[in-house]
Amino acid sequence: MSAAVSQTWYMTQRQLMVFARQPAFAVITLVQPVIWLFLFGNLFKKVIELGGFGTTSYLDYLVPGVVAMSALSSNMWAGMGTLEEIQRGTLNRFLTTPVSRAALMNGNVVNNGLVTAFQSVIIVLLGLLGGADYPGGIGGIAILVVASVLLGTIFGALSNALGMLVRERESIIGINTFLLLPLTFLSSAFMAPSQMPSWMRHTADFNPLNWAMVAGRSALSEHPDWGDVLSRGGALLGLAVVAVWLSIRTFRSYQRSV
Repeated sequence: MSAAVSQTWYMTQRQLMVFARQPAFAVITLVQPVIWLFLFGNLFKKVIELGGFGTTSYLDYLVPGVVAMSALSSNMWAGMGTLEEIQRGTLNRFLTTPVSRAALMNGNVVNNGLVTAFQSVIIVLLGLLGGADYPGGIGGIAILVVASVLLGTIFGALSNALGMLVRERESIIGINTFLLLPLTFLSSAFMAPSQMPSWMRHTADFNPLNWAMVAGRSALSEHPDWGDVLSRGGALLGLAVVAVWLSIRTFRSYQRSV
């Protein structure tokens, strides 16, 4: 177990070095969250007057949604990195070493989790600069970040599995494009559940993206509903474990095919 952990950390460091050598990438990934927060947030700020948002500021409501959406959108493309390593032959060369097969997959997942946590904290700070208020304090922010990391782990692991299955860029791009907008709009990212059509509201109850938003918003509120936090957080954790297990199983299938 200790060997697997150390090997996973080694593979994570390898991925982090790529991120550290391309600081411009970190800035680029924050462009879309800034647009959501300050352009979209200001354009629709009066929607808060409809009621049901649990706050008097639309920015307060929007920040957890943007954090979760950013975690989703950035991790959905993790499979592209796996596909590049397959095409370059890097992954096959690692198969000739005694490194743990789980470490080969989980290093990518842990790296994405750390990057997601970093991005989430930056978005929260940007929201604070824009005038957002977080009554839940540091504890609420920490829960929001953990929820976003779990959400990212789910879709990052599934994306890795997808990359090993389809092995085509066009297929990954097509599937991600098909899923991203429905997952976003079938959630409470922009609109209070009470203002959504009933079928959309009930569909959102089964959306992992919405679970992260509900858990984060509740934790950041003045009076958190710990039932919501624990139930949604537990569901995210369980689904993350299943997704990681599935990616490892898919990798073992890939290993047998080469």
